Amino acid sequence: MQERSLRSVIEAAIRKEEEARAFYLGLHDLVGDPVAKETLRYLAGEELTHKEFLQAYLKGEKKFAALGMDTPIDYHVAQYTEMPDPQKDMKSSEVYLVAAHREWNSYNFYKSLAVLQPEGEVKEMLLRMADQELKHKEKVEYLYSNTAFPQTAGG
Repeated sequence: MQERSLRSVIEAAIRKEEEARAFYLGLHDLVGDPVAKETLRYLAGEELTHKEFLQAYLKGEKKFAALGMDTPIDYHVAQYTEMPDPQKDMKSSEVYLVAAHREWNSYNFYKSLAVLQPEGEVKEMLLRMADQELKHKEKVEYLYSNTAFPQTAGG
């Protein structure tokens, strides 16, 4: 029973990563700004990396310790800013805000899976995956802040 439950948890996480990658690639096609397009390609690549890690973990080829240990910073932008509708020719700041919301949802997905697990390796792996998503959120919120509120000559 434990193995089946573990398999279903990891398979759900793999589907989530596939959906996130498809989302970023679809958003990429709507955006004209080359810097935003590059950011979306990067995020899609990160989601592919997560999927590959989870697939290897499921096969017993990877241990959760392979995930990074950086402590992410949560700027709380997505939590307090409404997500714009993805549309053609969005401003860069809107693209980053959409991405921040997506990463916030992914973070919550992994946290909610982790809560259901007993203490141990699976719970730790899911919490680290949540931290990976929060780290992405940190990056796109930083980009959002710098494009929505650019530095001016006056300070």
